[in-house]
Amino acid sequence: MNAHKRAEIYSRLRQANPTPTTELHYDSPFQLLIAVILSAQATDVSVNKATAKLFPVAGTPSTIAALGETGLKRYIRTIGLFNSKARNIIRTCRQLLKEHGGEVPRTRAALEALPGVGRKTANVILNTAFGEPTIAVDTHIFRVANRTRIATGKTPLEVEKRLTRLTPAEFRQDAHHWLILHGRYVCKARRPECERCIIVDLCEYGDKTGGA
Repeated sequence: MNAHKRAEIYSRLRQANPTPTTELHYDSPFQLLIAVILSAQATDVSVNKATAKLFPVAGTPSTIAALGETGLKRYIRTIGLFNSKARNIIRTCRQLLKEHGGEVPRTRAALEALPGVGRKTANVILNTAFGEPTIAVDTHIFRVANRTRIATGKTPLEVEKRLTRLTPAEFRQDAHHWLILHGRYVCKARRPECERCIIVDLCEYGDKTGGA
């Protein structure tokens, strides 16, 4: 895919959604961090239902740590992998209190040192909470990037590096949100809805649906 076509794709996505953001609900960088940890292999809708009950009761590192694993599990048991997530979240809260004064760190290394936080989660926090032009590659973005050929790669890290390098600077801050929302609602895994896609004529996918 050439640079002109790639820029036009982002331009159209921006025109359709000028201020994209995460669909997770949160009121602080810490709450976003917890929501993103919970969202692994779970839907944002299910996470939002759980945090709507959790955060009013315990929305800071100290209050969640005080719940302990057993107390936290009562709020997140509807979410997949809740046992391991509860363990990681409690450990993360304690580490934030011990090493960062209860604040979410603003560096990738410090974020990735937290239990349950990998590169993708760190990128989300850096981008959405702190305004850095990082691109987190989840299953939706991995699929859209490869399918459209906006940035191909065999691994999420490969796709992330290519997206970061090939995405024009003016679009880099919001690229993550545009691509994830496009993958979630239009360029779906089982059957992409090409017939209503605003970038269908620019996409290089070879098996378009709906006569596109």
